[in-house]
Amino acid sequence: MILGFASSSCEPDDICDPSTPTTPRMLIQFFDISNPSVRKNVTNLKVIGEGKTEGVVFNPSGIDEAKYLTSADSILLPLNTDADIVKYKFILNSGNKNPLLVNTDNLEFKYTRESKYVSRACGFKTIYDLDSVNPFVLSDTTPADEMWIHYVIVAKNNITSENETIIKIFF
Repeated sequence: MILGFASSSCEPDDICDPSTPTTPRMLIQFFDISNPSVRKNVTNLKVIGEGKTEGVVFNPSGIDEAKYLTSADSILLPLNTDADIVKYKFILNSGNKNPLLVNTDNLEFKYTRESKYVSRACGFKTIYDLDSVNPFVLSDTTPADEMWIHYVIVAKNNITSENETIIKIFF
């Protein structure tokens, strides 16, 4: 009887498989303003969330400031799981010795959140739905330097995976 009770109280090990989809980040792709169908690499882009002192890590193996910089044509940004809004500073040419070449624009994203059960091991994930009326606000930190982001398009409102382009930025 004791042996039967002991074996019934055992549970299988709960380990969340790393390949299990969890809370997705938002995929943003950059495009050439003069040829909108062509993706374009940014130059030393640094993205900093509101209230943060350090940027989003794009290059985990980078040293010091290099881990916060990217020169790719797409980025993945996390959204806030505790609020329906997130604000980021997009700094082009970050770290350039010539301060006139550094340009900061602000993007604020508005969305709703929904928790979805994944499994006992992985818990819940959050999926997002960008606001259908005003999904973003684009502003300039220093109006005199003009905005480097010319316009933004929402390609998809529902953020359920990291494999689909959500935002297209033209510069």
